[in-house]
Amino acid sequence: MPEKFDCIVVGAGPAGISCAYDLAKGGANVVLLERGEYPGSKNVMGGVLYRKMMEDIIPGFYKEAPLERPITEQRFMMMDKESAVTFSYKGMEWGKEPYNNFTVLRANFDQWFAEKAVEQGAILVTETVVLECIVENGKVVGVRTDRPDGDIYADVVVLADGVNSLLAQKLGFHKEYKPDEVALATMEILKLDKKVIEDRFNLEENQGCTIELFGDATKGILGTGFLYTNKDTLSIGVGTLLSGLIKHKIKPYDLLEYVKNHPMIRPYIQGSEPQEYLAHLIPEGGYNSMGKIVGDGVIVIGDASQLVNAIHREGSNLAMTSGRLAAETVLLAKEAGNFSVGMLDHYRVRLMDGFVGQDMKKYQHSTHHFNKFPQYFDAYIPMVNKAASQMFTVDGSSKWDKQKKIWSGLGTAKEKMKLARDVYRAWKVMK
Repeated sequence: MPEKFDCIVVGAGPAGISCAYDLAKGGANVVLLERGEYPGSKNVMGGVLYRKMMEDIIPGFYKEAPLERPITEQRFMMMDKESAVTFSYKGMEWGKEPYNNFTVLRANFDQWFAEKAVEQGAILVTETVVLECIVENGKVVGVRTDRPDGDIYADVVVLADGVNSLLAQKLGFHKEYKPDEVALATMEILKLDKKVIEDRFNLEENQGCTIELFGDATKGILGTGFLYTNKDTLSIGVGTLLSGLIKHKIKPYDLLEYVKNHPMIRPYIQGSEPQEYLAHLIPEGGYNSMGKIVGDGVIVIGDASQLVNAIHREGSNLAMTSGRLAAETVLLAKEAGNFSVGMLDHYRVRLMDGFVGQDMKKYQHSTHHFNKFPQYFDAYIPMVNKAASQMFTVDGSSKWDKQKKIWSGLGTAKEKMKLARDVYRAWKVMK
């Protein structure tokens, strides 16, 4: 291994691999360090990959990548204990090339993606834990690993080491995150016959469906559940703020079992066999929890810089974009022979001026707001279900009487004003 690289990338997830791929493609001497046995062995996400951001890195990737199903329908289920109000969008245009997005299994996809980076010239080193960054005269000049030969040096170190990013924390780039800034997602991969999946989800071959679950799926705690179709498996999971799990004294696995046995979900997964259980922390603090992401000789990308849009369940696309922008910045710095914070800040400017930064700013108050006012999940969603039940039940009552009953069920005049105020508040944080 060379004594010094142009760049060291720590973490072989979507952000890190994207960065390493573009760096190697651009002629940089780059090493990609991964603590797992292979890329994807430690990585977890719900399982949706967005085409546009991936294609910005590898055009036409979907023709050879190990993808599961192109998503042609997105459903949203507002759940109560024994009911659900569901709405969806299904578009045949999403099922045609170049497609919109796909379900993936990270263990397969990340290995393929990392191999592509290696083909470009990146050096992949697995089963390697980075203990800390090496700092000299205030500049990051390399990393210290748990390997016998220990230290590796580079002009720039890119940190893609996940939500906690202990490396960035040791540099003083961010504080330790609080339980209301981090979510814990638990999920299972369930084996199910391909034809059964297509019949149950009303799909044709090479079509996929995602279902986002709100309300009772998390027992009223801020978070969401999900059920995604793969080729011959289902990905089912639930993610909630750590603060909610602590407050309600709920174990993550118990919550996942609750979702699996919910009467609205159980028919979809009946007869399936568990293949794999996964758990992963997800950054939920958003824009207001972002710490410093650029320093002398160092850049922070992906989950390590809190790049998750929880409202639209987007993370991998933000991660890949941040990795690509970091690579472009490092290549510019290499050309200029300048790896100072002033030069590397080009990454931060482009990130925040683009869709990543704009979306992070747009929803910067959303997690805090919905966590502060839990009635959106534990009161208003059941209220919607009850109103739908009353309106659609044919029992001889006039629709005028039903509307009056629904209106009366909203509570006193004071409670109705509170509801209207909460709806306005939600609109304000989401607009």
